[in-house]
Amino acid sequence: MPSLPVRLGLFYSAIFVGLGASAPYIPVWFARHGLSGAEIGLILSAPMMARMITAPAIGVWADSFALRRTPLMIMGAVAACAYVLLTAPFGFWWWFAVWFVAASALSTISPLTDVIVLARARRDGFNYGWPRGIGSAAFILANVTMGVLLVQGPADLVLAWIIAAAVLTAVGARFLLPPDPVREGGGRAPFAERMAGLKGLLTDGGFMLAVVSVGLIQSAHAFYYGFSALVWKAQGIPESLTGILWGFGVAIEIGFLWFMEPWRRAVGPRRLLVIGGVAAVVRWGTLALSPPLWLLFPIQALHALSFAATFMASLQLVERLSLPGNASAAQTVNSAFSGGLLIGLATIGSGALYDAVGAYGYFAMAAMSALGLAGALRLYGVRRLDG
Repeated sequence: MPSLPVRLGLFYSAIFVGLGASAPYIPVWFARHGLSGAEIGLILSAPMMARMITAPAIGVWADSFALRRTPLMIMGAVAACAYVLLTAPFGFWWWFAVWFVAASALSTISPLTDVIVLARARRDGFNYGWPRGIGSAAFILANVTMGVLLVQGPADLVLAWIIAAAVLTAVGARFLLPPDPVREGGGRAPFAERMAGLKGLLTDGGFMLAVVSVGLIQSAHAFYYGFSALVWKAQGIPESLTGILWGFGVAIEIGFLWFMEPWRRAVGPRRLLVIGGVAAVVRWGTLALSPPLWLLFPIQALHALSFAATFMASLQLVERLSLPGNASAAQTVNSAFSGGLLIGLATIGSGALYDAVGAYGYFAMAAMSALGLAGALRLYGVRRLDG
């Protein structure tokens, strides 16, 4: 039996090997089945925009079980079944509804897994970044492999891949995750207790300041995610180098997760978030000026700070500002801001910015990051984070 950190890394891999194929390539599948760009955009953005409601609701539901892994098994199975239902040729509204269910379930598995892994890392003394970095490596592997397969193969390979990944996630939740209880004393939390925990989070000024600050910095990646390839192509940088630049940024992120744990511990989550915010302002502000190719590589290295450092800071801040009884809800609320409402709005705005001003749209992302940085600095007034 592999060690626990290895098993947790394999579970993250099951999650991200599916996301690494679906994130860039599911639009190809929808397009091959006759949907327009506007229809595809609506299908993909709807679950993100709804995460402000669906993610906390799923978090509260997840805390109703005795074991933390049980809802992950269920959500993996729900996602797999929903992906299978995509094969039915019933048209736009059918695909809209089915994708909404699948994406809502699968996107919540990762933050709920973080609750388990963070607690285990603290209790057993291993680096959370090791299993999470394995998941990031699986994302790159899926991204590259699916791209190669689609050169000659049909778009249906994307759907087959993500169905298999969702099945692996459901099975992996049972056999790879430890049987950790939701409540320290065991048993199931009553509904009133779970709702009180969620209400406590949403009315907690320190907690909300942290998740909104993180959400602003993370959501400022929207212009990069959606339009970096087009911006670089307009600047004369070939698509082959775009893939290398993206891969370089993620590779530096993995190195940060694997090897910078002692430094992260010494810095602490508040300063880590400030560093991530500063890096984001510098990164997007520099990209807005259309720098030369040689400078793009050190700029891409800032992904380790603008994304990974911000992500790690958010997990630790949320863990400190929540209780074991509402930890699931806390991480799902955090992910709802970072990967839901704010990035959904930023993505919509990025399209208009690109059409109007091209690369200068990165300046808006720098401004978003600056707002998040201002919030991060205000966290020094939250006394619960002292010490």
